[in-house]
Amino acid sequence: MFQLSLVDHIRLSFGAIVSAYEGHSDAAARLARWSWGAKLGILALLGITAAVSVGAVMRGGMYTMASATLSAIAFAAAAAFVAFDPETRVYGHRTTAARLWVICEKYRALLAEIHDQLLDLPAVAQRRDALLKEAAELFVQAPPADRATYEIARKTLGQVYSDQEVDRFLPLSLRRPTGATT
Repeated sequence: MFQLSLVDHIRLSFGAIVSAYEGHSDAAARLARWSWGAKLGILALLGITAAVSVGAVMRGGMYTMASATLSAIAFAAAAAFVAFDPETRVYGHRTTAARLWVICEKYRALLAEIHDQLLDLPAVAQRRDALLKEAAELFVQAPPADRATYEIARKTLGQVYSDQEVDRFLPLSLRRPTGATT
């Protein structure tokens, strides 16, 4: 029969929170890079449009048509950027990642207190339940369901950290000895 100790459950929950933190951090970074690139692209397009417009004023002819076409393309690009509104998604993922980091730190503190035998079993269970509730409340308020959020959920739910991977996020004193199982 499969058995899971309370500490194992806390370590698994900690691993899931760390995974969600990494996912939201990655999504925020990816969206921020895309947003910056889109802004630079629109700015470059507007610069070219301005230069062609100057040519249209000075020479007329084909520059006038090119200026009008580039203006329409620049407007469409800016409108698409505004419609997509990546900034709110970036801030949503950053905020969620920051709040998840705080929960990760609370899990580390709980594991440290368990390691130092500062808590009895009911207190450990109560703290674990409070952390699970806090994480659940956070996920209710997480960014809206977009592609990046879907990828985070898919990655997080599809990935279970091993003890060695969880140990990467813990201080040396809280890591499990190599080959140890509970």
